[in-house]
Amino acid sequence: MVDKAAIDRMLENLKTYVAQLDRLSGFGQDEFLSDPDKLGSAKYYLIIAIESCLDISNHIISSENLRRPTDFADTFAVLHENGLIGKALEERLQNMARFRNLLVHPYGKVDDKRVHEFLKTNLSDFDEFAKRIANAIDKSEH
Repeated sequence: MVDKAAIDRMLENLKTYVAQLDRLSGFGQDEFLSDPDKLGSAKYYLIIAIESCLDISNHIISSENLRRPTDFADTFAVLHENGLIGKALEERLQNMARFRNLLVHPYGKVDDKRVHEFLKTNLSDFDEFAKRIANAIDKSEH
């Protein structure tokens, strides 16, 4: 059984991280890219926001005895297979998981312009994920 209180805490943390990312998205590309503090903060908050989505997903997968994911991206396929998120969101979240791998592992250099672009175009995916999960958890309680 899913621990609703734990999911609520993780969703609240995700909301905090996304608020920081939203603040950083307000900077123009030149100002953002020329400031290592802004860039580093964005990368950090992206990593922990994506990790939060993965943690929430894995908690649900484990609690509900769903199929074990083969990798981070597959985590979101499991949610889709079980009707928790739609196909389009699944694909966007899978891209996030792959982007997280680029940010975390030194084998790939991330084009910093992609970080700024991500802030400008993908933050709503976190909100959609949070809403879908909260709705699914609420439905499972009734």
